[in-house]
Amino acid sequence: MSVANYSEETIRTLDWKEHIRRRPGMYIGKLGDGSSKDDGIYILLKEVLDNSVDEYMMGFGKEIEITINENLVSVRDFGRGIPLGKLKDVASRMNTGAKYDSKVFKKSVGLNGVGIKAVNALSSQFTIKAYRDGIVKAVYFSEGNIVDESGEEKSTEKNGTLVQFVPDGKLFGNYRFIEDYIESLVRNYIYLNAGLVIKINGKKYVSKNGLLDLLDENMSSEGLYPIIHLKNGDLEVAMTHVNQYGETYYAFVNGQHTTQGGTHLQAFREAYVKTIREFYNKNFDSSDIRASIIAAVSIKIEEPVFESQTKTKLGSKDIGPKGPSVSRYVNDFVKKHLDDFLHKHTDVADAIYKKIIESEKERKAISGIQKLARERAKKVSLHNKKLRDCKIHLNSTDERKLESTIFITEGDSASGSITKSRDVSSQAVFSLKGKPLNSYGLTKKIVYENEEFNLLQAALNIEDDIDNLRYHNVVIATDADVDGMHIRLLLLTFFLQFFPELVRRGHVYILQTPLFRVRNKQKTIYCYSEEEKMDAISKLGVKPEITRFKGLGEISPDEFKHFIGKDMRLEPVTLKKDDSVSKLLPFYMGKNTPQRQDFIIENLRVEEDLVEA
Repeated sequence: MSVANYSEETIRTLDWKEHIRRRPGMYIGKLGDGSSKDDGIYILLKEVLDNSVDEYMMGFGKEIEITINENLVSVRDFGRGIPLGKLKDVASRMNTGAKYDSKVFKKSVGLNGVGIKAVNALSSQFTIKAYRDGIVKAVYFSEGNIVDESGEEKSTEKNGTLVQFVPDGKLFGNYRFIEDYIESLVRNYIYLNAGLVIKINGKKYVSKNGLLDLLDENMSSEGLYPIIHLKNGDLEVAMTHVNQYGETYYAFVNGQHTTQGGTHLQAFREAYVKTIREFYNKNFDSSDIRASIIAAVSIKIEEPVFESQTKTKLGSKDIGPKGPSVSRYVNDFVKKHLDDFLHKHTDVADAIYKKIIESEKERKAISGIQKLARERAKKVSLHNKKLRDCKIHLNSTDERKLESTIFITEGDSASGSITKSRDVSSQAVFSLKGKPLNSYGLTKKIVYENEEFNLLQAALNIEDDIDNLRYHNVVIATDADVDGMHIRLLLLTFFLQFFPELVRRGHVYILQTPLFRVRNKQKTIYCYSEEEKMDAISKLGVKPEITRFKGLGEISPDEFKHFIGKDMRLEPVTLKKDDSVSKLLPFYMGKNTPQRQDFIIENLRVEEDLVEA
């Protein structure tokens, strides 16, 4: 066995752009192809937007313009404009920026002078242009390397900064921007900065009521009482309860959406429970108090400390160098303002009390079943043939944790193909036994009584808290036929009925697998639609061999690895405000109705049998 020579010559120092390109996960979390809302291309956009929003927060520039033309992204703000003499350094010299001066940017998101450099290094084209007091200057880059630099020229443009970039296809592959994800990102910015106008390809977004608008936009059903909206200085809270399971939170720090929460969210959850117990003078269980809550929390602090460059979780203990702890600050705020509100609005206090009592009754009714279900799941997990686990999970420290995926399949043949072709380090497989139960209209008791649901819940690790989810991507992998579609709908019903936050947070996907294989002796093309098949036939010439895949089990493991690897096609399952769960589920999954029959008839498509050549 040969041993590598470990000497001074083997020690290397990478320059900033090479380090970013070799270790992008340290800077943007993961690469991805744009199918997930936290894929790298959206983080690149967010890093640029953070700087523009910080300008607004400091009182400069009330409008930001975003233009996306295919893969070219442009962000123009009307702030102060980057000082011209430092324009090149800001984009290409690590740890360079004005965020170190707390007087210039007191409560900003960008802190370490890293974000814009990551965008530069990970883009095939990157331009940064500053307009300042009638003068404009621009610097042009490719993969972090300077391509050109203009001199200072006269300009009639308003002060501000323009950043343009094209994410590098060599790193991100065949990516695409999904409009819903960009809109969601922008909406968070405007809700947290009332009065700020952001335009996406000319479409205007603005908010007048801050977090109240955010909560109203993200609720898929009507609240049990009008939204409580509390605001004072550097803390803002909006909350209500809805008829659904689980807890839903939107947490922000200095305008940054901390999707994994942190000290501020934990402080709010604890403060809310304490305030409610004291208000009613009853020692309610914390799970009953927070059951079905939907809340948004925004805090502004000086020099925040996040747990990673992507800033998804706050680690700061204090709100500033001389301020109180985050826990005390939030607790004092909630105690005073929520307590005052409930004393003044007795109808809301009554509604909250009623909801707590209902949650308490349901929890006690299923407590015995829960214990038996846990024991059964634990016993099965020792010899669990339904779950083929992976090594990396969402709660691990591995930088690939955002790639952790579980495929939910139907039957042994499909799960067998995926199991043999998967990446065992980051991809798990859960095999269903036949069609799941239609869970619409059932209580959570059924989750513990039904073996399939109980074991699936245990595999995902979401029984007690959605934050304990073991896999970042929950992928439904069923056949592209009537039975497969039915199983897909039954699984989505289960998630929407009992764990809607799993969908809202963007964790649920549908696996797209090819319908056809078109090949000749020289080349094979996999096609995902009739149009792609016809295009492949024209490319390959006369009489290529055409195979129609009828099910996942028919695709060999050697072929399947192409469909769940780097080119995997995932269709995200998303929820908008108009997609009311309380209306969707009864229409599609409730008892048969004339309305649904009419819908089926109006949308019925008759497809001719496909003839295999």
